[in-house]
Parts: sequence; C-alpha cells; structure tokens
Amino acid sequence: MRRTSDVALPVEVSTRIPSHLDAVHESVEILTRHAFAGLPQTPECERYRNKLKTLLCEALANAIIHGHREDPAKYVQVRIEVETELVRVHVTDEGPGCDHSAVIPPLDPADLDRETGRGLLMIQKLADSVQFNPQGNSICMTLRRP
Repeated sequence: MRRTSDVALPVEVSTRIPSHLDAVHESVEILTRHAFAGLPQTPECERYRNKLKTLLCEALANAIIHGHREDPAKYVQVRIEVETELVRVHVTDEGPGCDHSAVIPPLDPADLDRETGRGLLMIQKLADSVQFNPQGNSICMTLRRP
C-alpha cells in the first residue's frame, strides 16, 4: 500500500445512484470528494478532479438516459479505483446495452443538432483509456494521475 500525502492507496469508492438526472451533480461531487479526500489541492490536481467530474457526469447521464430510459426503478452502479498512477471509473447500468462502436460522433456540421454522441465523444477525448463490457452496458474510463 502506497501513501500520497496522508492517504493510503489504493482507495475504492462505490455506490448505486438512482436513475434521476437530478441526482447526477450531487453524486459526482460526493464521489470525487471521497475518492480524493486528503490529496493535495494544487491547480494541477483541481484540473484532474474537474476532468474526472466531467467524465462521471457524462457517463452517468448516458446510463440514465440511454441505458435506463430514465426509469426511476433502476440504479446505476459506480466504482472508482484510485491508485498511485491512475484512476479507473466504472459505470454500469441495468439496461440491455448497445454497440458503442456504432455511435457516430457529431463532428460533421450537419450533425450538430443530433441529440446523441456528444457525451461519448467527450468521454473518449478526456479519458486516457475507455473500455466497454461485451454487453455494452458498462464503461471503464481510465485517467493517468498527474
């Protein structure tokens, strides 16, 4: 077990989040606060935390909207693993899954009004690595630590 500041690593934070878009912001704040408790408050670390918050927001919104079709009876599982050199974020919904390789990023000016693809594109640009389970209902996003 390694220590960064006064925090013993690795750290794992996990929870279930209800399928309500209203729950996303507060859940992201709580998860990142717990995952990074005791770590330095440098500008570099703050940028890193903000990147992680954006990834979480987008993945949770995708799970709730596309995976659950905003069904309030379902929950999104989130697990964050903080290690010395990287952070892994797992977000899993209860939906049937999809083929993420078939999602077309809205890069063409003619596609700018399309309502899908932006979140996944943002995730792919911000994360160092993105993987999906075979079913397509779980994403693992990896960030190298500063």
